[in-house]
Amino acid sequence: MIYSDEKIKADIMNRLMRKGCWGARYLPVDSLVHWLSKKVKRDGERIKRIIKDLVKKGYLLVHKGGRTISLNPALNRQIIEYIEKIIEEK
Repeated sequence: MIYSDEKIKADIMNRLMRKGCWGARYLPVDSLVHWLSKKVKRDGERIKRIIKDLVKKGYLLVHKGGRTISLNPALNRQIIEYIEKIIEEK
Protein backbone atom coordinates (compact mmCIF):
# COMPACT_ATOMS: atom_id res chain seq x y z
CA MET A 1 0.00 0.00 0.00
CA ILE A 2 1.30 3.44 -0.90
CA TYR A 3 0.98 6.08 1.81
CA SER A 4 0.76 9.77 1.01
CA ASP A 5 2.61 12.33 3.11
CA GLU A 6 -0.69 13.48 4.60
CA LYS A 7 -1.54 9.98 5.81
CA ILE A 8 1.93 9.58 7.31
CA LYS A 9 1.57 12.91 9.13
CA ALA A 10 -1.80 11.85 10.52
CA ASP A 11 -0.38 8.45 11.54
CA ILE A 12 2.57 10.05 13.36
CA MET A 13 0.30 12.43 15.28
CA ASN A 14 -2.25 9.68 15.96
CA ARG A 15 0.42 7.38 17.43
CA LEU A 16 1.69 10.18 19.67
CA MET A 17 -1.86 11.03 20.72
CA ARG A 18 -2.68 7.40 21.57
CA LYS A 19 0.47 7.22 23.72
CA GLY A 20 -0.52 10.46 25.49
CA CYS A 21 2.58 12.33 24.31
CA TRP A 22 1.45 15.93 24.79
CA GLY A 23 3.85 18.62 26.00
CA ALA A 24 6.39 17.30 28.52
CA ARG A 25 5.59 13.62 27.86
CA TYR A 26 7.58 12.60 24.80
CA LEU A 27 8.56 9.64 22.62
CA PRO A 28 11.94 8.85 21.01
CA VAL A 29 12.09 9.68 17.31
CA ASP A 30 14.02 6.48 16.55
CA SER A 31 11.29 4.20 17.91
CA LEU A 32 8.59 6.13 16.03
CA VAL A 33 10.57 5.87 12.78
CA HIS A 34 11.13 2.15 13.41
CA TRP A 35 7.41 1.48 13.89
CA LEU A 36 6.40 3.43 10.80
CA SER A 37 9.18 2.15 8.55
CA LYS A 38 7.48 -1.25 8.59
CA LYS A 39 4.61 0.33 6.61
CA VAL A 40 6.41 3.10 4.73
CA LYS A 41 9.35 2.24 2.52
CA ARG A 42 12.57 4.24 1.93
CA ASP A 43 14.27 3.35 5.23
CA GLY A 44 12.80 6.06 7.42
CA GLU A 45 14.31 9.05 5.60
CA ARG A 46 10.88 10.07 4.36
CA ILE A 47 9.47 9.76 7.88
CA LYS A 48 12.26 11.89 9.35
CA ARG A 49 11.64 14.54 6.69
CA ILE A 50 7.92 14.58 7.54
CA ILE A 51 8.70 14.87 11.27
CA LYS A 52 10.93 17.89 10.56
CA ASP A 53 8.10 19.44 8.55
CA LEU A 54 5.65 18.94 11.43
CA VAL A 55 8.14 20.56 13.82
CA LYS A 56 8.49 23.58 11.51
CA LYS A 57 4.71 23.96 11.37
CA GLY A 58 4.53 23.82 15.18
CA TYR A 59 2.52 20.62 15.56
CA LEU A 60 5.39 18.76 17.24
CA LEU A 61 7.72 19.87 20.01
CA VAL A 62 11.36 18.74 20.13
CA HIS A 63 13.00 17.59 23.37
CA LYS A 64 16.47 16.34 24.39
CA GLY A 65 18.38 17.82 21.49
CA GLY A 66 16.05 16.52 18.80
CA ARG A 67 16.03 12.89 19.93
CA THR A 68 12.46 12.95 21.27
CA ILE A 69 9.20 14.58 20.17
CA SER A 70 5.74 15.28 21.54
CA LEU A 71 2.54 16.92 20.36
CA ASN A 72 2.08 20.64 20.94
CA PRO A 73 -0.73 21.00 23.52
CA ALA A 74 -1.46 24.56 22.33
CA LEU A 75 -2.65 23.12 18.99
CA ASN A 76 -4.57 20.14 20.34
CA ARG A 77 -7.86 21.05 18.64
CA GLN A 78 -6.22 21.47 15.21
CA ILE A 79 -4.26 18.23 15.64
CA ILE A 80 -7.35 16.19 16.56
CA GLU A 81 -9.38 17.69 13.69
CA TYR A 82 -6.56 16.96 11.22
CA ILE A 83 -6.26 13.34 12.36
CA GLU A 84 -10.02 12.78 12.15
CA LYS A 85 -10.20 14.34 8.69
CA ILE A 86 -7.42 12.17 7.27
CA ILE A 87 -8.59 8.96 8.96
CA GLU A 88 -12.12 9.44 7.56
CA GLU A 89 -10.64 9.52 4.03
CA LYS A 90 -9.10 6.06 4.48
